[in-house]
Amino acid sequence: MSTKRHLWLGLLAIVLFGVVFFVPFAFILFTAAKTQTEAGELQFSLPTTWALLQNLKDALAARDYMLIIAFINSIVLTVVSVAVLVVLSAMVAYVAQRRQSRWSGLVNFLVLCGLIIPPAVVPTVWVLQSLGLFKTLTGLIFVEIAFGLAFCVLLFRAFIASIPRDLDEAAIIDGASPTRLFFKIIFPLLRSVMVTVIIVQSVAIFNDFANPLYFLPGDENATVQLTVFNFQSQFNTQYNLLFADILLITIPPLLLFLFLNKRIVEGMTAGAVKG
Repeated sequence: MSTKRHLWLGLLAIVLFGVVFFVPFAFILFTAAKTQTEAGELQFSLPTTWALLQNLKDALAARDYMLIIAFINSIVLTVVSVAVLVVLSAMVAYVAQRRQSRWSGLVNFLVLCGLIIPPAVVPTVWVLQSLGLFKTLTGLIFVEIAFGLAFCVLLFRAFIASIPRDLDEAAIIDGASPTRLFFKIIFPLLRSVMVTVIIVQSVAIFNDFANPLYFLPGDENATVQLTVFNFQSQFNTQYNLLFADILLITIPPLLLFLFLNKRIVEGMTAGAVKG
């Protein structure tokens, strides 16, 4: 009886997953394959005339191939932000975990604040303007790093807690400096959680809509999520090209998540044994 119950619960979970995920994706695909007139009806139905390839070409060519420039900007933003996040958060987590002091409580409190308290737009814009980084890709990279740092530090710290301190002591006895100890011994051991951080943050930053909208305005600095405005206006919206654009910018993070989903789970549970 218990086995049948688990079987039915599993089937129900699969059906719910299909409804939540595949139905919206199918709606995007079908609408992206319709003509402009038929797509404007916003009905969940198969297109009478398949125009998917033409719509994809038109979406790419819109506004002097703005989508291609946006892809380049998003890739640069994602790669640089994630690379800095991995190294910086691992270093912060290692120091916070290994070197306990009277400031440890404050550091933990600040990390939790960074995870819980929502970011404020106006003060962030003021800081970026003061530094001359507003409306620049560099400024947005710093914003993404700052907003993602707390989550990454918590992941790395939980995993570092499971690494024996004997490794540190043995390396120090052998004459290793703190920098060499971290990058030669500790950092390679963080590979599993590092993959999780890379995947989760890459998807989050690549799909980020609010931060580029607030801190990187302007067509020349557009990221992929902001290209949805290319096909909307006050009086008219080209839904076929809009959904073709959404399809193009959804596929890369979707493939990344689907193929590396197992690695994400492994990294999230890697530090659950201790700490």
